[in-house]
Amino acid sequence: MSTTPTPIVSGENRAPASSSPPHKIGLSARVAIRIIAVLTIAICALFLPAGTLRFWQGWVYLGVLPVPSLCAYLYFLKHDPQLVERRLQQKEQVREQKLLMRWFKPLFLCVFLVPGFDYRLGWTRTLLGAVPLWLTVFSQVMALTGMCFASWVITVNRFAGRTIRVEEGQKVISTGPYSIVRHPMYSGSVVLLMFTPLALGSYISVPIFALLIPFYVIRLLNEEKVLREELPGYPEYCLHTRFRLIPFVW
Repeated sequence: MSTTPTPIVSGENRAPASSSPPHKIGLSARVAIRIIAVLTIAICALFLPAGTLRFWQGWVYLGVLPVPSLCAYLYFLKHDPQLVERRLQQKEQVREQKLLMRWFKPLFLCVFLVPGFDYRLGWTRTLLGAVPLWLTVFSQVMALTGMCFASWVITVNRFAGRTIRVEEGQKVISTGPYSIVRHPMYSGSVVLLMFTPLALGSYISVPIFALLIPFYVIRLLNEEKVLREELPGYPEYCLHTRFRLIPFVW
């Protein structure tokens, strides 16, 4: 479901479209531009509100979290460029998803401004006391775990894209993380999302980040609706894999 945290990761259980491989040099340049753009936005979102470069939690977060995604991009750029092409596509085809993402993206950015402001203004330190080092480190590890889990999803489902649509020849994926929950990329994204505030040393940000979870749930349910209607075998898959997002919960 990647990162500053990465935004919602979606388009699971997808299959290849019948298209010719993208031009490798052009694709490499697009990947480089995307990485630079995301890191630039992430740095600005964390450090401009903080008002200082001494926000060490932000540096650790940005130094560790992008590694799984960067490694995945570099590997698949060489071995499966079509997967990278799908991961770069962001234009939604489903009307409900277009509307959802129109609201999600600005809210996502606003939410990620809060830990920096908290660092500068000391809301957490004043009201609740500083987040202990052990909890910050643990949360950094858990956020990295969420990112690694999402990267695992891509290795199992080589045709997982960021947008939701059913393509010709698409097949249901039911192995690996898909045998645990129906939407494992969302699961990884939620773990990443919920441990990010503490990884950045902000208790105050936890309920604010939680405001993003309903967007994941709505997106997930709409994706299931599309897959049930258009993807052969998906209703049967749902009977065997009961849980959507959290094992033994929902």
